Amino acid sequence: MIRKTKDPRIEFSNLFNKQLKKAPSEVKIGFREALNLFLEDPNNPYLRKHPLKKKYAGFISIDIADDWRAIFMEKVEEAGNKRILFKFIGTHNQLWLGHKYPFVIPSECSESR
Repeated sequence: MIRKTKDPRIEFSNLFNKQLKKAPSEVKIGFREALNLFLEDPNNPYLRKHPLKKKYAGFISIDIADDWRAIFMEKVEEAGNKRILFKFIGTHNQLWLGHKYPFVIPSECSESR
């Protein structure tokens, strides 16, 4: 799924879409609200946006609902347009400890999607 805006371009990985589909309905609603807030103001303090470390180095996290997070990458393309790729969504334990469903370690992910 690709969501096109003037700037940035928002994309979702297949894994992200699969994880979101399995998420509870309140998380799906929370993600839609967080995404709209992110598009209005990516640095809104409500999102608690922050860069990640260790196995998610190079990725950024935003809060969705309760303990749920969405993890994405920001890239600036040759034309100077910003591209946001949401790669993972899950609870803190699912993302960091691999509970519930397996995650692909970001360093093993292909960035060309």
